[in-house]
Amino acid sequence: MARLVMKFGGTSVADLDRIRNVAAHVKREVDAGHQVAVVVSAMAGKTNELVALCRGASALHDAREYDAVVASGEQVTSGLLAITLQAMGIDARSWQGWQLPIVTDGAHGAARIQSIDGSRVIEQMEAGRVAVIAGFQGIGPDGRVSTLGRGGSDTSAVAVAAAVKADRCDIYTDVDGVYTTDPRVVPKARRLDKVSFEEMLEMASLGSKVLQVRSVELAMVHKVRTFVRSSFEDPNNPKTMPNGDPFGTLICDEDEIVEQEVVTGIAYSKDEAQISIRRVPDQPGVAAAVFGPLAEANVNVDMIVQNISADGAETDITFTLPATDYERATAVLNDKKVEIGYKTFEGTTGMCKVSVIGVGMRSHAGVAAQAFKALSDKGINIRAITTSEIKISVLIDEAYTELAVRTLHSAYGLDKA
Repeated sequence: MARLVMKFGGTSVADLDRIRNVAAHVKREVDAGHQVAVVVSAMAGKTNELVALCRGASALHDAREYDAVVASGEQVTSGLLAITLQAMGIDARSWQGWQLPIVTDGAHGAARIQSIDGSRVIEQMEAGRVAVIAGFQGIGPDGRVSTLGRGGSDTSAVAVAAAVKADRCDIYTDVDGVYTTDPRVVPKARRLDKVSFEEMLEMASLGSKVLQVRSVELAMVHKVRTFVRSSFEDPNNPKTMPNGDPFGTLICDEDEIVEQEVVTGIAYSKDEAQISIRRVPDQPGVAAAVFGPLAEANVNVDMIVQNISADGAETDITFTLPATDYERATAVLNDKKVEIGYKTFEGTTGMCKVSVIGVGMRSHAGVAAQAFKALSDKGINIRAITTSEIKISVLIDEAYTELAVRTLHSAYGLDKA
């Protein structure tokens, strides 16, 4: 018998038929003797509908009232799933975030979880009752409903799993695991049996849409073994691995992975922009003068490259950012031109960041050179490079995205079965 937290996203609970399918997945685990809690998202499209209503009511709406509205989507789903499970003969009840409680900070609309009291849910699970928990929400310090930001139900699920000391957190989605890259771009992409927390965190932050970044951070900190699997397989006859384990991808500690590949996957993120400010006086505080105002304007800066002139008097600073922040960043830097002291400004959108990820890079030389040569052979120009122990990211023109992803996927042998 295991203690499981099962999480189902919006496409998995899009209508009553799919909610019945989810209930069948839950029943399978209950019938197997497991203690089960379920975390659900709002039905597909419902959150967007509620957000649009808030914006229609007032463009400058109160964030606390926004949370009160958008949190209702998960409340509906949790109640409907509890009703469906009860109709199947499963003892179940729904829980809202404030009832556990899931305590968050006061950043309404993008709150962060501070604590969860898992004792009441553990009592329910040990008594054989399924706790159906509304994801994406909690209660802030002002005693009002708070929401965790888009994709927050993944974070809710991992946090609940940590709070109840679950053996595993199963994330059910519309794909059957984590792949070496996007199968829509590379048809030969392979599903990975296991991925380390660190690799998954890089993949999530660099464009993989399978899991939300904060959920992976939580899983890594609390060592919550997380399993990505499909909610659209037959709940009564699910696929299994040759060893009998469920079919999907386990995200776990690096120590659990016996044979670690040098490169695990290729991630990409489109809609990037690049800004260069040139001939900036090279003196202490210049970086703070550039990036401080951008941070205050909530501009999310990513890759940073600095080149100092031969005489050491001036420097060029180049950085990347989401294309959605480009106009705001441009306005900030124009306002601060005198304080920063740069001579020329250059900027462009239509960029893409492609990343090579793998914990095996720590112990293998030449991984970066292999990427640069493979891209060069295809005539793909690299505009910026950043590296870490387990990641190499390059900035290229967006038009070359698919060619670059396919090239790197083949270069590291990820096409091979």
